[in-house]
Amino acid sequence: MRNPLSKKIIDIQPSGIRKFFDVANEMEDAISLGVGEPDFDTPWRIREEGIFTLEKGKTFYTSNAGLKELRTEICNYLERKIHVSYDPMKETLVTVGGSEAIDIGLRCMLDPGDEVLLPQPSYVSYLPCTIMADGVPVVIPLQEKNDFKLTVEDLEKHVTSKTKVLIMPFPNNPTGSIMTREDLEPVAEFVREHDLYVISDEIYSELTYEVDHVSIASLPGMRERTIVINGFSKGFAMTGWRLGYCCGPEAIIEQMTKLHQFAIMCAPTNSQYAAVEGLRNCEDEVQEMRKSYNQRRRFLMHEFKRIGLECFEPFGAFYVFPSIKQFNMTSEEFATRLLQEEKVAVVPGTAFGECGEGFLRISYAYSLDDLKAALERVERFVQRLKEEKA
Repeated sequence: MRNPLSKKIIDIQPSGIRKFFDVANEMEDAISLGVGEPDFDTPWRIREEGIFTLEKGKTFYTSNAGLKELRTEICNYLERKIHVSYDPMKETLVTVGGSEAIDIGLRCMLDPGDEVLLPQPSYVSYLPCTIMADGVPVVIPLQEKNDFKLTVEDLEKHVTSKTKVLIMPFPNNPTGSIMTREDLEPVAEFVREHDLYVISDEIYSELTYEVDHVSIASLPGMRERTIVINGFSKGFAMTGWRLGYCCGPEAIIEQMTKLHQFAIMCAPTNSQYAAVEGLRNCEDEVQEMRKSYNQRRRFLMHEFKRIGLECFEPFGAFYVFPSIKQFNMTSEEFATRLLQEEKVAVVPGTAFGECGEGFLRISYAYSLDDLKAALERVERFVQRLKEEKA
């Protein structure tokens, strides 16, 4: 029989995030710190609105681009948070999670052979989505010495005449790194000088600590070059509701909406109504979740220092990215032994790109009790490795 599958899809490797989680899920007494999903329930106001819309029979299709009320609230929210104004009717699209927006954004912007600058370590979907859109991913390895921030020096080494899109994955998954206004300004200048477009994935924008999130779209000359992608999964603890959005230039959003129309029709209706309530009335709940994450972040940084694990301080998302280079093991080997010997699941840094070698992603989207129990096991494992090394 003829092979029913495309070579392109066969060559793409599955996500490395779930591997250790799936093993831990079948292991008695295992603690998983691997999955980037809030441990909080969706705020009650949001759930109540979702229930109410079901009871009232609001279960029909919305417009392709999403409820007008939701698009209006999204634009109001972005004006408050990142100080950029968008037209809810022409420059805003509601998607099935931020991941759909990444996928259709790349497919609408790339012609075969167009290059995409992709900083790594970063979220696992950017590279395969670029390939499936017939683009060419050009990986930019981010440096620990720069706190995994993107610099103009990095960009200059990788830009070519074929470069069209730069992906900005900040706040960053897996490192927790952020880009301040001072960090972003030279990058924005580089983008303008080279006539590039930006896909700015800001899904963790609600989860920054000690400094406020800054969107590259808010800098001079960048609104017309940037697609801002965000959603409700992380900041609003709505992972299973599958709701995201993107805002940007009308010409790009129009084509993304067309592709979304053919592939999806519209995002889930009751999720959209629930999200309206979240944007209007759940700022206090979001702030409380952020406060709890920050407490956990500080706890992990303190414990790493105490047990001798090197880690730069992250100021965004809910991940830490400690170095395990001192043990002369690969990230895969370390994570495998930690799971087998101490029943703690973490994600090897290489799941987010080859430059993640020598690091682990540990999520603190778990209770403080779980983190404390896990760190006791990690400390035991680290001490054993140090004894072996001696």
